[in-house]
Amino acid sequence: MNQQNIRNLTLFDLLARSWALPSAVETLQFSADSSVAAFACADGTIALASLSDPEPPESRIRVSGDLGQTTIRSREKPPAPLIVTDHLRDGAPLIAASAQSGFLAGASDGRVVRVTATGEIDDTDIRLDGSIVALDHARGQGVTAVSDGADVLLAMASGGIIRSLARHGGEVAALGFSPSGRQLAVCRGNEISIWTLVGEPALVRTIGFPQAPIAVRWSADSEWIACPLASGGFGIARLVDGKAGTVSDFPAMVRAVSWSERADALIASGAFRITAWSMKLPPLEGETGGALVTGRPGLVVVEAVAGHPTRPLAAAGFANGQIVVARIGERDELLVKPSGGAVTTLAWSADGRHLAAGTTDGGASLITFPAQMFK
Repeated sequence: MNQQNIRNLTLFDLLARSWALPSAVETLQFSADSSVAAFACADGTIALASLSDPEPPESRIRVSGDLGQTTIRSREKPPAPLIVTDHLRDGAPLIAASAQSGFLAGASDGRVVRVTATGEIDDTDIRLDGSIVALDHARGQGVTAVSDGADVLLAMASGGIIRSLARHGGEVAALGFSPSGRQLAVCRGNEISIWTLVGEPALVRTIGFPQAPIAVRWSADSEWIACPLASGGFGIARLVDGKAGTVSDFPAMVRAVSWSERADALIASGAFRITAWSMKLPPLEGETGGALVTGRPGLVVVEAVAGHPTRPLAAAGFANGQIVVARIGERDELLVKPSGGAVTTLAWSADGRHLAAGTTDGGASLITFPAQMFK
C-alpha cells in the first residue's frame, strides 16, 4: 500500500467489516444476545455475520510515545465470509430475533421458520394459509405474532397457535411488540390497534391516522409509538390518552423512525439532514418547539436512521451511501462512510458498540467503534 492510499483511507475502511451480496439488503436485525447480525436480502435469503472480530479496533490502535498521537492500522486479513441461508421467499424475508443467537423468519408458503446463527433452517409449528406480511417476537414472553394481512395469530414459543385476534379494520401492514412484550401494536388500514396480552388478549385502544402506518416503533418506556406513513411523513401517538399527531412536511418518504432514550428524542429520515424532536415538546397538534437541529444540512436525502442505545447519538444513512453519526441537538457530525450504494437500513447492537448497515447495491457491513470514540 502506497502513502497516497494510506492518506485516502476512511473511518469506514478502518473500523468496518464489509461484504458484497448479490442483491439489495432491505432490513437487518441483531440477535437477542448481540452475537449475530442478520441481513434480509431482496433475493429471499438471509446473510448472517458474527460480531466476534479477530481484529477489533482496540487491538489495532497505537499511541505514539513522543507526541501522544493516536492512530489505527488497517486490518491484516479480510473478514470471515457471511453465512447465507437458502432461498426463503420472493423478496426480503421478514425477520425477528428469537432466543439467544437465533431468528424467526417468514417463508413464502406461510411457514415461520427458525434460522440458527450458522444458517440452518428448521420448521416451527406456525404456518398460515397465505404469505406472511408481518412478524414479530416478544422474547421475554416467548410469544410470536404473525399475520397474512387478514388475520393476526399469536403463538407460544413452546408450540401451537394460542390466539387469533379479532379482525379490526383493513389489511395488516405491520406488527410490533412493546419492549415488555405485554402489548402488541397492529398496523391495519389507517389505524394502529393496541392489544394487551396480560391474561386474555384484549383491544385497549385504537389510534387513527390520515394515512396508513407501515411500521411501528415503540419508545423504550412503552409510552409512545411512532410510525412511518404510506403516503409520506410519520405519525406519533401517546398511549396513555391516545393523543396522536402527524408530521408530514418532508421532501421524501420517511422510511425510518427511531427513538433515543438518552436524548429523550424521536428521530426520522426523509429530509436533507437528520430530523429530531424532543419528547419534552412532542410534535402533537402542530407543535414545532421541540425540533432539535441535528447534524449538517446537505443536498442528499437521509434514508435510514438509528438512535444509539446508551448515548444521545443518532446514526444516519443517505441516498448517496454516506453514513454519519451526530449528537442529537448538535450540528457537528462524524463522517463514517463517504459514499456507496444508497443506505436502506441501520441498527445499533444493544451495547452500542456495533453499527450495522445495508445498502441497495448489496452492501452489508458491521462498523465497530472503539470505546474511546464516543466520550
